[in-house]
Amino acid sequence: MQDKFFAKKRLNSILITSLLLLITYGAITVTEYDVVKGFASIPEAIEWGFNNFYPDEKSLEKLPKIWEKLQETLLISFAASTVAGMFALVFAILGSNTTRVNSFIGTLARGIATLFRNIDVAAWAMILLFSFGQSSLTGYFALFFVSFGFLTRAFMETIDEVSNSSVEALTATGASYLSIIIHSVIPASIPQMISWLLFTIETSIRSATLVGILTGTGIGFSFNLYYKSLNYNAASLVVLMIVISIFTIEYISNYIRRVIL
Repeated sequence: MQDKFFAKKRLNSILITSLLLLITYGAITVTEYDVVKGFASIPEAIEWGFNNFYPDEKSLEKLPKIWEKLQETLLISFAASTVAGMFALVFAILGSNTTRVNSFIGTLARGIATLFRNIDVAAWAMILLFSFGQSSLTGYFALFFVSFGFLTRAFMETIDEVSNSSVEALTATGASYLSIIIHSVIPASIPQMISWLLFTIETSIRSATLVGILTGTGIGFSFNLYYKSLNYNAASLVVLMIVISIFTIEYISNYIRRVIL
């Protein structure tokens, strides 16, 4: 019986691998991509990067402007993620199997979260461009919607995982719904929720660069401007600042996680 089970798993793995290889071959054929030429160009690309894509003395003069745009991007990312976290907490409580008011509201909250979560941030940016144009508000809402969808789902799972037994105990004692939320659900879930929020902030900062290119704002706009004007030295300085900020935020986030978890 066990041999048949493993044989079936091996067969499924072979079929899936074959399907993926077939899809890959089809994509290469349709796009007329030269695999050999692509791999052969890697050393040349690396050489070009070392020769052209690095900050020089002239590009450092643009550092104050780049820092200003980076601050704008970081603040938008923080604001979008934290405000989304507040809304997500409400929807997570309404949608969680442990704390939902009724099945209809629970399904509705889950449906809204799924809708916002499954639309990519770039798609949201392009959709919102029609309403708000190229502005910081467009980038803010694009990051907000994606963060809201993701955090709502993450908070729901957190509530279901850590609060089920305590909610049942308080319900048995006749505690009110609001008391259960305030004295049980939120205290038990808040450390994990903060961890998810920090992760979302990191993700938003990464996504904000792409959103900035689409919306013409923030650090993404600076990179796009310098790159299209062939000012590769300044563009490389933008990339370097983004990388430093991402690693810094990640270090701070990991430190906070170690403290609270």
